[in-house]
Amino acid sequence: MSTPPIDDKTIGELREIAARYPEARSGLLPMLHLVQSVQGRITPEGIEACAAILDISPAEVNGVATFYTMYKKHGVGDYHVGVCTNTLCAVMGGDEIFARLKDHLDVGNDEVAVQRQGDSRTVSLEHIECNAACDYAPVVMVNWEFMDNQTPDSAVQMVEALRAGHDVSSTRGPKLCTWREAERVLAGFPDGRVDEGPTAGPASLVGLEIARERGWSAPDAVTTPAVEAEKKAEGSDG
Repeated sequence: MSTPPIDDKTIGELREIAARYPEARSGLLPMLHLVQSVQGRITPEGIEACAAILDISPAEVNGVATFYTMYKKHGVGDYHVGVCTNTLCAVMGGDEIFARLKDHLDVGNDEVAVQRQGDSRTVSLEHIECNAACDYAPVVMVNWEFMDNQTPDSAVQMVEALRAGHDVSSTRGPKLCTWREAERVLAGFPDGRVDEGPTAGPASLVGLEIARERGWSAPDAVTTPAVEAEKKAEGSDG
């Protein structure tokens, strides 16, 4: 599949992102997501476009693009599957899930599985660090959406459904979109589906329920001498 160019529409949207911020350079992260939504990866052309708009060097853009693992210099699948292998997910079965998917898809880490005859979509696989979803360990993500309480069998069933082109919904979110569509949302162009599907589940709310049952509340903010001095200084400036 050929890589689409950075056309005038994309340049306009990159400029739109940069204009959202008091310091245009602050828009670099969503700008890179937009590049990925258009070209499927971070390309030299995309790096040059971001650098020109932000008036910084391509080396500076490249430094950011190679620092964060969400940015890819190579293509990924229509559905990018990330298995959390950090401590809690690992001991709850994340390592086993990742090993099973690698074997099932015949891929290594951060690789795209071969599209078989009959597959309508492609899938890639990556082990990722903590998803901040430990209450639902082991957790798998697909295009950055949560798939909670997974097992090796359920993970295999999920990737097969994705490859077949079936609709799959995240556990606490919307029906899964493609990776490029998700990247456009991360660039700050909503797809109108933010309220689709559940959000916080029971496991995330246990602490809140216990606090309500026992009448617990957060303590009042502690005021230190330094804070008092700052307040007085602000009052005198007024």
